Amino acid sequence: MERLKKRWGIDSNFQIVIICIVFAVTGSAAAKLAAPLTEFIGLARESTSPWLFWPVRIALIFPIYQVLLVFFGWLFGQFAFFWNFEKKMINRLGLGFLLK
Repeated sequence: MERLKKRWGIDSNFQIVIICIVFAVTGSAAAKLAAPLTEFIGLARESTSPWLFWPVRIALIFPIYQVLLVFFGWLFGQFAFFWNFEKKMINRLGLGFLLK
């Protein structure tokens, strides 16, 4: 735990619990929100080839997840941690120009 706290730059075990909760809630919410969006654009799981449906669904989940991660981080009082996490992820994806 101490190594994780040092790596993440946090002080308490409670923050670790909150951060894990935020990751879990965000993943579930992003997956739930992607379902109506795929239907809205006309892709139903039953009538669309899995080779098209799943890549589109994953492509939708990714940006939804990024936005929700910062939102839920703010909601749970960990905005600074998740904003820094997002900046690192965006830079690693080569999209750092979006932050300038």
